[in-house]
Amino acid sequence: MAAPRGLGALLLLLLLLLLLLLLLERHTEKPRNVCLEHNYEDSYDTLNLGDRAECFTKCGWSESGPCDVGNLQRYWLNYEAHLVEKSGSETVDMPFVKALIRNFRADTEEDLLFSLQPAQIPRQVTKDEDKPPDRVRLPKSLFGALPGNGSVVRLAVTVLDIGPGNIFKGPRLSQDDGSRVLNNHLVGLSVGHTPVTRLAEPLEIAFSHQRLSPVSPWRHLGAGGRVGPTGDWSSKGCSTEPGAKGTVCRCDHLTFFALLLRPVLDQATAKALKHISRAGCGVSMVFLAFTIGLYVALRLSRQRFKSEDAPKIHVSLSASLFLLNLVFFVNLESSSKVSDATCGARGAVMHYFLLCVFTWMGLEAFHLYLLVIKVFNTYFGHYFLKLSLVGWGLPALIVVGAGSANSYGLYAIRDLENRTSLELCWFRDGTAVHALYVTVHGYFFSTFLFSAVVLALVAWKIFTLSSATAGKERGQNRKGVLTVLGVSSLVGATWGLAVLTPLGLSTVYAFTLLNSLQGVFIFCWFATLYFPGQSSTASSSGTGRVDRAQSTSHE
Repeated sequence: MAAPRGLGALLLLLLLLLLLLLLLERHTEKPRNVCLEHNYEDSYDTLNLGDRAECFTKCGWSESGPCDVGNLQRYWLNYEAHLVEKSGSETVDMPFVKALIRNFRADTEEDLLFSLQPAQIPRQVTKDEDKPPDRVRLPKSLFGALPGNGSVVRLAVTVLDIGPGNIFKGPRLSQDDGSRVLNNHLVGLSVGHTPVTRLAEPLEIAFSHQRLSPVSPWRHLGAGGRVGPTGDWSSKGCSTEPGAKGTVCRCDHLTFFALLLRPVLDQATAKALKHISRAGCGVSMVFLAFTIGLYVALRLSRQRFKSEDAPKIHVSLSASLFLLNLVFFVNLESSSKVSDATCGARGAVMHYFLLCVFTWMGLEAFHLYLLVIKVFNTYFGHYFLKLSLVGWGLPALIVVGAGSANSYGLYAIRDLENRTSLELCWFRDGTAVHALYVTVHGYFFSTFLFSAVVLALVAWKIFTLSSATAGKERGQNRKGVLTVLGVSSLVGATWGLAVLTPLGLSTVYAFTLLNSLQGVFIFCWFATLYFPGQSSTASSSGTGRVDRAQSTSHE
């Protein structure tokens, strides 16, 4: 009897050890990672939907844990087809997804309009109601164009909240770039697995948002339609019409849609541009100081030089540009650490010298017009004194007017995560934006347009003269090109690149680099014209003819 009892005790001990091992294995088992699972088909119950929705946050750009983004995106793309083909309900109301699923007659006689408020289930809007700010309009021709002969079409309208992660963001909307999907919401339209493309009449989707002004930290990339579960957003087949309070997108196909935004100045770009500006402006200030020093030396050594107007205008432009660069250097550092009054004063001083630069560039163009285009009957008493009153006085009047309206203060550009990309003492946000439009944008475009017209006329004159004397003097075309380049540095041709900056970052970098080196270009032109060893060559070669024309009669 002892042996069976011992055997029973041994079996009981083995059973207890086995249970202990099972408990330990279960305790040490890794937690389930739904963001990596591949078997998604037909798993659209509430529990599975909630698990997959958590991946919107877990699969962020800074997340070290693995996520199968392609499969997750395929899961949500197929979810729309599931709603149309297999779901018996007409609505879905979850925090991360709102959907309306309904049958419509294929021969409907009017367009269908749906409200897309993110916090509400999409609903059909009658023609008697006011148009909601977020909406989709489906043309009646869409239903008749669907393949098949069915009299009823089952449609799903979905609003999906994708959160801050990287699902449905694609390479172009990476965090490094700072781009984003407006409000992190996608709008899905589906009639099942049937692809609907090349509609004769496009559907319309309206996205509401705050006004995106030229000084807003965001600009449109456009409407996006996802063409595949792993591809990037594509605007093919879509067009956008920005408005004051929203953007209307028109597309010729059904899929997921979003309004894509891109920051004007993200943190990485702002840092790079600041480095380029510091280096360029520092070099420019050195050469501008050389220009002013050379002018002083020539004025002391040449009696005739005192009576010429052109070098006085050049050195006035150089002085205003030197002071603008100096103020910019001071303003770029620690703007947020100064008091409101000090910051307002800095903004006013920077605004003043910026307007002085614009004004003196316009006066350079005016002087060129008198010398090259008008030529005759150009006598003005106290000519340079009058130019100085305009060049230094007009900007002062504008700044006093803007300052009286309390326009100056701290200006900050922030990125997607509300981090400050750049701070300057400049125009305040809000009501001061209108003053910025008029006194900076409007003032610049007026002077630049005048300068561009004069530069074009001067270039035409120079190359007409070159063709007339081609048989007498060789290399006239090359000298004419050098002359136009030199004159363009005086009238601010590099500032014209500001018009092209909305085209992309490459033009922003080109504008920053070339514009910060304007002082170098001015010195090279000034030295070519007036440096003692080059003056005779310049005047005889034609390089200096435009600038060295007789201007003493203006005094």
